[in-house]
Amino acid sequence: QVQLVESGGGSVQAGGSLRLSCTASGYTNRITCMSWFRQAPGKEREGVAAIGTGSGSTEYDDSVKGRFTISQDKPKNTVYLQMNSLKPEDTAIYYCAAATGWCGRSWPRGSIYNYWGQGTQVTVSS
Repeated sequence: QVQLVESGGGSVQAGGSLRLSCTASGYTNRITCMSWFRQAPGKEREGVAAIGTGSGSTEYDDSVKGRFTISQDKPKNTVYLQMNSLKPEDTAIYYCAAATGWCGRSWPRGSIYNYWGQGTQVTVSS
């Protein structure tokens, strides 16, 4: 089993920054990629960014490219999401997810992930 714990959410004004953290524990050596998803009220969950834990390769949704950066600290089993130039439309609950299989171009599909965190609220005011 793998447990994921997110932190770092909060409220910020438009144009501001936040950094989310997701720390994994348990059988972390099984994890092949980790991603951030978000879900706004009344909207479907969407993939925001992903990172291959072995290669370090990253993927981003077009809506956050150039503003968000996903990174990892492997010794700490932690993945980060640095969010800059935040917009009100970034307001959502952000979830960390971990997969034990191949992610590749399927990374935005929630069904490929085996483990999920509890979520952390991000609110951006205009």
